[in-house]
Amino acid sequence: MFGRLRALTTRLFTPLAALLLRLGVSPDAVTVVGTLGVVAGALWLFPTGHLFAGTMVVMVFAFSDVLDGVMARRAGRSGPWGAFLDSTLDRLADAAIFVGLTLWFVRADDARLTADLAAWGTGVALACLALGAVVPYARARAESVGMTAQVGIAERADRLVAALVAAGLVGLGLPVAVLVVVLGLLALASAVTIVQRVATVRTQSIALAHGQTDETEGAR
Repeated sequence: MFGRLRALTTRLFTPLAALLLRLGVSPDAVTVVGTLGVVAGALWLFPTGHLFAGTMVVMVFAFSDVLDGVMARRAGRSGPWGAFLDSTLDRLADAAIFVGLTLWFVRADDARLTADLAAWGTGVALACLALGAVVPYARARAESVGMTAQVGIAERADRLVAALVAAGLVGLGLPVAVLVVVLGLLALASAVTIVQRVATVRTQSIALAHGQTDETEGAR
């Protein structure tokens, strides 16, 4: 869904990427700074009730995820290390966002937060945190054993943008129930994605086992 948006931002960030490279800034530095910005914004602004400001800060720093990739490609420095660092810090940033939202529900300082909404919000935010961590793990583990698991009804960008937009709109005055419902749907989408990836790897492993059996029988 957001693939075309990513392509657009790539074109927009190309001049900035070229400038930073000329100034001697490395793609890794941009990755680290962007992650620190997301973590600081999510863990400081969300728990204190500044949902709209937190969303804006997180989104601004999240664009570093595009910028560092553009810089790495222009500098010819794309490789295993950059991919590892980017993926690892992405998990940290994702966790900070949902931890920040969880803490907002737990603190319940907003007059709109009834006990039921706070309880449901805490539950679905924690579900997003836990299930969202399993989704990329399932893909990484599949690739580590020679399989592929690039399936799922919602990509990382889709989930994060939906959560941030909902949080920002609630920060502007929409009912808290909007955020609770969106987080619930995202948790469900993550759970479905996990099942899809497990099923995909299972299908591949069965096909591989049958192929090996056929080769053995043919050798006889």
